[in-house]
Amino acid sequence: MAGSSAAAAMKATSEPIADDKTAIVCLNCKDAGYYTLDVPVGDPNFGVLMLCDCRRSEKEQRAAHELHRLSNLEPFSDKTFETFDASVPGVQRALARAREFARRPQGWLVFFGNYGCGKTHLAAAIANEALQNHYRVLFAVVPDLLDHLRSTFGPNSEIAYDERFEIVREAPMLILDDLGTENTTPWAREKLYQIINHRYNYCLPTVITSNRKPDEIEPRILSRMLDAVLCPERIIIEAGDYRRLPVEQRFGYRKRRLERGEGRDPRTRL
Repeated sequence: MAGSSAAAAMKATSEPIADDKTAIVCLNCKDAGYYTLDVPVGDPNFGVLMLCDCRRSEKEQRAAHELHRLSNLEPFSDKTFETFDASVPGVQRALARAREFARRPQGWLVFFGNYGCGKTHLAAAIANEALQNHYRVLFAVVPDLLDHLRSTFGPNSEIAYDERFEIVREAPMLILDDLGTENTTPWAREKLYQIINHRYNYCLPTVITSNRKPDEIEPRILSRMLDAVLCPERIIIEAGDYRRLPVEQRFGYRKRRLERGEGRDPRTRL
């Protein structure tokens, strides 16, 4: 009836047998997770299973938990914009673009550069900033991400491959670190392409770092990375290997900031 409430127009597809030990939580679906609309035969929605809001919320929470677990950002918790050494020559443009992307995650951001130039630090800083702003993000080193996908085929996997693959490619923000270092098997190339192509088609916020030269990247993926509409600028970080600097020089800038009360010693963990 037109005057009936939306809840009254829903009919649970299966109703648990109520007893003294069972209390129905969701009145819309009677805890079945799905419902059908009370519509006449011939209506496009007749007999169609509708996902209930209670199940949708549960699914979203599970996806958020899986994103956090896969990201494993704990080892990168000290990689923030505040701890990034902006005095290193050749990193200023990359730092500015990373900050901008963290504040306004739209399109793609791509960093090219040699080992130790700060790509991973900036990528992790974007992820940590996004998490602080309650933005769901998946940070993944590409070889590790492919291993996570392969692991779903194991007998002890608690999640199906399709579900994990969907969580990865639909992540509100996806950060792929070290593209090009993965094992280039046909399966790995295809899965990685499917993820990147999906995000390209739907213009989903994505950050990619790579120490490879552009012409060493799989052509289908490179073509999407070079699309100026989605990715107006590819940043080439020309800084040297920060890890090879002497300890005092490496942490000197941060030590001076610490003495001025502008940050904590990165060698000290909370």
